[in-house]
Amino acid sequence: MISYKDSGVDVERGYEAVKLMKEYVKSTYTEGVLGDIGSFGGFFQIPKGYKEPVLVAGTDGVGTKLKYAILSKKYDTIGIDAVAMCVNDIVCQGAKPLFFLDYFASGKLNPVQVAEVVSGVAEGCRQAGAALIGGETAEMPGFYPGGDFDVAGFAVGIAEKKKIINGANIKSGDLLIGIKSSGIHSNGYSLVRKLWGEDVEDLQKYDADLGAAPLDVLLTPTKIYVKSILALIEKVKVKGIAHITGGGFIENIPRIFPEGIGCRIDTKSYEVPAVFRIMVKKAKLDKQQAYNTFNMGIGMVVCVAKKDADAAIAQLESSGESCVVLGKTVKGSGVILK
Repeated sequence: MISYKDSGVDVERGYEAVKLMKEYVKSTYTEGVLGDIGSFGGFFQIPKGYKEPVLVAGTDGVGTKLKYAILSKKYDTIGIDAVAMCVNDIVCQGAKPLFFLDYFASGKLNPVQVAEVVSGVAEGCRQAGAALIGGETAEMPGFYPGGDFDVAGFAVGIAEKKKIINGANIKSGDLLIGIKSSGIHSNGYSLVRKLWGEDVEDLQKYDADLGAAPLDVLLTPTKIYVKSILALIEKVKVKGIAHITGGGFIENIPRIFPEGIGCRIDTKSYEVPAVFRIMVKKAKLDKQQAYNTFNMGIGMVVCVAKKDADAAIAQLESSGESCVVLGKTVKGSGVILK
């Protein structure tokens, strides 16, 4: 007899992983959660008070940033990235995240490793005010080499139909407010790894130019902007919101503009963090390439009417965000970097 275990899949490891992660999952539960972990599906009751509720969904992964977590055996923050990449997207439409599901796959399940990753997912969910109502762990022998694994997620939020933010009312002369990032976030890591290498011992040494050990900077989790953005849209009329992910300023900011609108960005309006300056120099990127690859220190861009800019900045700062007037919208298309 050849058992499932003989083929490399040990269901007992899956059971142990679920047991270890249960407390992390429960720590995220909100009022809308129905049932408990272990069912075939997660249940969530739509909140009351909405006249025309619209569900907004998003899904994403962490990308090759995972390699640094795997090499350093530091697994407790990478789950925050998985949540952030999803909830930061859906809040751009003015949606409040309700729940999140995660997916973890590896060649051989290590229950402690899985639980550490899920502890980060739970922390991200708490930061976003979302409930972690389920997920999947997959053991795929022969598919993921060594201790490699992948993590992805799926978030669902809710918005009042009439209050959905879609950029339709953006016009020339509106202002763009940039909200600072926590670092590289979770994009561009195929290039990041070429520039910094994968020698963990070397990456743990203090770098005077960076002001820290590179590994600490490279594994800094993606900032979750949900609570700050939701507080902002309660106080100020926000016309559009862009999450600066893969494609940087060049690809992401124009996604919120109606036809015939572009923008001018003043790249001198804030100090670009050292990690980006170092990478741009190492890679010999020109300005266009740099702002089309990395977030360059800005994680979110909010578009408001000029008259509302001061109120928007004051509100964001009261939520603990650091922000700057980044530029303005103009007639035309695309992004002009000054």
